[in-house]
Parts: sequence; C-alpha cells; structure tokens
Amino acid sequence: MIFKNKLCWVTGASSGIGEAIAMELAKSGAKLIISSSNKLKLQRVQQNCLKHTSHCEAIPFDLSNPAEVELAAKQTAEKFGPIFLLINNGGISQRALAHETPVEIDRRIMEIDYFSYVILTKAVLPGMIEAKEGYIAATSSISGKFGFPLRSAYAAAKHAIQGFFETLRIELKTHNINVTIAYPGRVNTNISLSAILKDGKAHGKMDDGQAGGISAEKCAKIYLKAIAKGKPEVLIGGKELLMVHIKRLFPGIFYRVINKIKTT
Repeated sequence: MIFKNKLCWVTGASSGIGEAIAMELAKSGAKLIISSSNKLKLQRVQQNCLKHTSHCEAIPFDLSNPAEVELAAKQTAEKFGPIFLLINNGGISQRALAHETPVEIDRRIMEIDYFSYVILTKAVLPGMIEAKEGYIAATSSISGKFGFPLRSAYAAAKHAIQGFFETLRIELKTHNINVTIAYPGRVNTNISLSAILKDGKAHGKMDDGQAGGISAEKCAKIYLKAIAKGKPEVLIGGKELLMVHIKRLFPGIFYRVINKIKTT
C-alpha cells in the first residue's frame, strides 16, 4: 500500500512481467505511467489499469532509440514532476552463439536492456533527490548472475545492470532512495518469442523452460513486495534459481552442469 496515490512509472508494460506489475500497482491505487514500444498493446493495458485506478498515462517510445528514450524521460519529468517509483523493466532477449552474433546486435541489446535503464534512471533522480524519497527498480535475470549459452549479449546487459544499480543503491542511501534489482528465472511470458537471432529476426518460439515457468502475475507480486520492503535484490522463479546458489557455493558442480547444456 505504500504506492497508493504515488506516481509510478513502468517500462515494458505492454505485456509479460511489465503488464502484470502495472495491473498490481493499479489495484493498489497508484498513479501510473506505463511505457512500451507497442502503442496498441500499451493502450489495452492502460484501459485495463483504468478499471482500478483513476490515473494511467500511456507514453510509448522505443527503448532501442536513445534519442526517443531521452526525450520521453525529459518530457515525463517536466510534465508529471517527481516520480516515486521507477521500474526499468523493458527488454529483449537473444538466441544466438556469440561468435555468430554481429556486434550491431550486441549493441542493440545493450541499448535496450541496459542503456535505456540508465537514461531513464538519471532523468528521474533529480526529482527523487529533491523530494528526499523514491524507489528505483531494475529487471535483470538469473543470466545477470551467470553466463548462459546463446545469450551472450543478453547476459552481458544483465550483468551491467547489477554493476550500475548496486553502485547506485550505495550512492543514494543518504537521499532516502531505495534501489532493488530483480533476477527472474523462468517466467511464462513471450520473451523467447521476440528474442533476437543472429540475423536480427525474432526467434518466434516459446522455450520449454519459459512455458513451464511461474506466471507473470506471481512474479509481479513477489517483485513489488521486494521493492516495498526495500530489498537490494530478489530472485524470482522456481527450482532454476538453485543454479545461482550452486555457482556461489559449489562452482565446480555449476560448471559441470552448465557445460552439458546444448547450444544447437
């Protein structure tokens, strides 16, 4: 309930985890700003959110275009004032071997999954610092804890999120601003369908692991609870999360297991 009547901005809100988060915040009475590159899907989410809250502004923009991200961030800050909660959630995955992936695709994934988060966060921080309160969240992945086959650029972006936002949390402590990093494992969303292949086309397939994952709604509830409690990080998922602990405690076993994963 700490988000009731508070201005909350969620990116990647047109589907999956972002949509579920937006709906949970709407039900809690938050004043919402939702963003995505898909205008039509975003409008659908907006209408559903407005069934639960009186304020839901849809601001579409492309996370892969830094000029668009910067303009949206600037205009949003000027129009709405201080943001209480920013959830950097938009992103795209990958299904391609590192040596076959053109560097342009590596850059595109980094632009969407990392730099857009940095741009938006830096845009809202002055208002939060002036207000002396705020919450910032960033959606990483368990691929932000360890490398995984066919996801070199995706894992790199998620690792970068950890470095930036862990540092930010330390720096913002004196300003009463909390930072939470979420590390979802298998969540039943369409992320594998839109994952980028080596030729830049969409993967177009639902991964078996993704299909058997927890629901986006369950993920959203766990995510928001962690934010509200001011947790530095939260692992979300099922038994696949054990790999995070195995790597930390038993790295030898981890590498034996991870090396058995097929890359074709």
